[in-house]
Amino acid sequence: MQLGAFSISLAVKDLEASRVFYDKLGFQVIGGQADQNWLILRNAEQVTIGLFKGMFEGNILTFNPGWDAQCNNLPAFTDVRELQAQLEAQGLTLTSRADTGTTGPASLTLSDPDGNTVLIDQHR
Repeated sequence: MQLGAFSISLAVKDLEASRVFYDKLGFQVIGGQADQNWLILRNAEQVTIGLFKGMFEGNILTFNPGWDAQCNNLPAFTDVRELQAQLEAQGLTLTSRADTGTTGPASLTLSDPDGNTVLIDQHR
């Protein structure tokens, strides 16, 4: 199953304190808008994390169909609606679903056995 680029989305209490902390671990801001309470950071090993203040309660494992690890568009990818059908065919319960009557950007969520949220978020 091709889920796309992976990152972890962290729910943070203090965006600037978190940015400073991860900067010391070698991460640099590559996107986001601090005035909107979110930043995207990446380190030299191409590990991507998102810092989000006040947007959700827990940390989220995030996959982006259609993107490579540097958030570049892939020429071909599995649409989130097809991934949704594959996941449901395997008996997984989704906590939110992509609208199958649409195309383009959409997302779905599910929880792993320990309650961790998995977000599959397609931007194109």
